[in-house]
Amino acid sequence: MKILHLVSQDFGGAGRAALRLHLSLLALSELNKPIESIMLVQDKSSDSINVLRLAKTKPQKIMEKLRPLIASLPLLFYPKRHKDIFSANGLSNNVLLKAIEKINPDIVHLHWINNGFFNIKDLKKIKAPLIWSLHDANAYTGGCHIVPTTCIQVGNHCKKCPLLDSKFSFDLSYHTFETKNKTYKNLNLTINGLSHWISQCAKNSALLKNKKIINLPNPINTELYCPINKDIALEILKLSNSKKTIVFGAINATAIGRKGYVQLKEALKILKNKQEIRTIIFGASKNGTNDSKDNETIETHYLGYLHDDISLKLIYNAADIVIVPSLAENLSNTIMESLSCGTPVVAFDTGGNSDMIEHQKNGYLAKKFDCNDLAKGIEWILNLSPASYKLISQNARKKVLEHFESSLVAKMYIKAYEDILGGGGGKQTLILYSFLSYLYLLHIYSFLIARNIKESR
Repeated sequence: MKILHLVSQDFGGAGRAALRLHLSLLALSELNKPIESIMLVQDKSSDSINVLRLAKTKPQKIMEKLRPLIASLPLLFYPKRHKDIFSANGLSNNVLLKAIEKINPDIVHLHWINNGFFNIKDLKKIKAPLIWSLHDANAYTGGCHIVPTTCIQVGNHCKKCPLLDSKFSFDLSYHTFETKNKTYKNLNLTINGLSHWISQCAKNSALLKNKKIINLPNPINTELYCPINKDIALEILKLSNSKKTIVFGAINATAIGRKGYVQLKEALKILKNKQEIRTIIFGASKNGTNDSKDNETIETHYLGYLHDDISLKLIYNAADIVIVPSLAENLSNTIMESLSCGTPVVAFDTGGNSDMIEHQKNGYLAKKFDCNDLAKGIEWILNLSPASYKLISQNARKKVLEHFESSLVAKMYIKAYEDILGGGGGKQTLILYSFLSYLYLLHIYSFLIARNIKESR
């Protein structure tokens, strides 16, 4: 069974999650499981096996750089749009379609396919069955990736998009929605909601409510993301063990509003004994709010962007607590990585966070967007006795081992692939069906010949 993963890039949140699934499937294939996994990307940063960059020739590489820009051109008609990402339908990508045809997969597994990588209309040109993992809302919207709280149309038909600051019914979101609606109708498409939350969102959406929707999570390598001695982690980071360590991190952690940095700062203001606490922030190299006086009594370290798993593992193990104050989350890599390292997490009870965090068992789920409750959760964990903290830490690790461990999740996906193909590889099934049909026709032919001979006598 050959699986082809399509994702715009092999880095960033969705890219890293897709890469982990790809590597998990490859690891199973080494254990004599009948599976071949290939990952095809527009932007490639890893040297992982079977991860292929789409562009080969110089013209293709030039076009590869231009695609995101070209795909964003329609947004110029909306100069007052919100800064959050909006993806209209990109150009048709014939190079990609030819690559898919050449690889000839049994199943095409879609992940995050924006930035000009894929044109939704081209889904109809793929012969193999499709499964689409929802890393965000884009598959069931007219272009947004995080549905604005002011949006009331996604359950019906996108128009007058608040993200575009549009006052017109027939705007870009309307036409993108229409394109998706027409394309999806006759597709052999299975939707995979990575969290229970986004699975339910897909079921409630106008675009995907009639599709088969399953719920399988992202996997994580628990041998890589594992507990190590906290003192050793602190020593490597050149930090003393004299203070409690709070970690917050995300891509553009302090610059993107929905990452919750403002809410984190409000919660930190409420904390007592600030001189006994330090914060480590990764994914940013400075205070994105330009307010240097906030929480000035709390020692703060900005680590910038971390691109490798080893550095992240060190950070999580150096932490007493990891804070994920995001206003919107699907299945957070940060939460899963932290729990796998045995470090409890405090987060708002939003999106898919409750799939991983069990309230006051392996972390703390604060009331949605309540900074006071966020602070309460931080203090609750920081004030635990050593024995209670050890139990919380063990529960964190146990949750990941039982639900998200890479080989466990990979087997779930293989079962899903087999179900999509009717119990086996698509080409193998077709060959078997053709052979049985041949035998049946041969039997009918032999019967007719025998009857004609008998009648002629």
